[in-house]
Amino acid sequence: MKIGLISFHSFAKPGGVKNHILGLHNQFKKAGIESKIIAPRRKHGENYGKDVILLGTSFPVDFHGTQSDFCINFNAPAIDKVLKAEKFDVLHFHNFGVPSAFQILEKSKALNILTFHADIKGSKFLKNFPGLLYLLKEITKWKVDGIIGVANLNLDIFRGYKGPKIVIPNGVDLTEFNPQVPKIKKFQDDKINILFTGRIEERKGLIYLLEAYKSLPQSNLRLIIVGEGNLKEDCELWAKENNLENVHFEGQSSQKKLPSYFATADIFVSPAIHGESFGIVLVEAMASGTPVIAFANQGYKSLLKGTKSEDFLVPPKNHKLLAEKIKMLVENKALRQKMSKSGIEEAQKYSWEKIAEEVLEFYRLCKDKKEKQKKTIFPLKEINKMLQEIDKILEKKVIDKKDILNWKKDILGWLKKNRLYP
Repeated sequence: MKIGLISFHSFAKPGGVKNHILGLHNQFKKAGIESKIIAPRRKHGENYGKDVILLGTSFPVDFHGTQSDFCINFNAPAIDKVLKAEKFDVLHFHNFGVPSAFQILEKSKALNILTFHADIKGSKFLKNFPGLLYLLKEITKWKVDGIIGVANLNLDIFRGYKGPKIVIPNGVDLTEFNPQVPKIKKFQDDKINILFTGRIEERKGLIYLLEAYKSLPQSNLRLIIVGEGNLKEDCELWAKENNLENVHFEGQSSQKKLPSYFATADIFVSPAIHGESFGIVLVEAMASGTPVIAFANQGYKSLLKGTKSEDFLVPPKNHKLLAEKIKMLVENKALRQKMSKSGIEEAQKYSWEKIAEEVLEFYRLCKDKKEKQKKTIFPLKEINKMLQEIDKILEKKVIDKKDILNWKKDILGWLKKNRLYP
């Protein structure tokens, strides 16, 4: 079996989907299964090694309070070239980048699997372009052979999909994230280390952690902030203007060093206000033996339900209650140790070895079902709706690229060539 893991998110920056794809790829390799990653190019000179194929172009867009990608393949023959050369048995799409995903699906003769990672409820972007969500549902009915959600909430929008569906969570590399990882020496003293990792943007809610930290006695505390983002300077200025002590903005960490930050921390806090469908950072913290406190967004509530960490979920944006939960752990070492032990045990169920085997079993299920079914033809009216949605995006200048118009011509040309368009 040869597997193509397709990302519609640029690999130029860190991200949860990127880490998921890399984790799955690495576990497949350990199991002797051939796989390659397909990802869009964001800038010239990108090179991620022989196992990563750069295909298409990614443009950054603001999506639901975070940065996402608008992906397109300007060079349609390149898709044919890659698929013909690689001869994938499975194409595993991670999220669905319009129009790039449609372009690849149209050419695919493989088993097509979609893992949906996003929590898109309340998305302002999709409120502006509701047709895109409708198109996603129709396209999956047309040529997707199975859908995976990393949490139950990811499958909510696919209720009308009749093919195989399953929840398979994110995985964690327990050889990387564990309590035995070397700690960062400069932070090893008598202070309690509180850790934040992630993009410093509106959705991740760092400002609420800073407000909570402000209300705590800071002489014996240290706040370590790992990450970059468009609100970093604002948060640094806020910390300075409010005279916060022992706050360290560490910048972006390499994947290699990140486990050391988790192992160094006494408490991990993730104040993401929405948009988290799973919460891999919480699992990484628990695997490292670090107690977690988080805002109770949908993904985090689902992940921590029934665990000891559930009591440390806080209503989003409530920095006062967040401060109380932090204070509770700061003052109770025995409680921190108890949560550390239970967190390590909980994290074992998310090992990549277990997750990868579940994914492979789902491939087999979908393959068996596909072989018993007839192919369907994607309806022309949906093609027209897709083109109309692209027009709307262009009109609102979400993406201002003339080459997108050329892509439209390519699609129409393909339809006419195959006598599917008047």
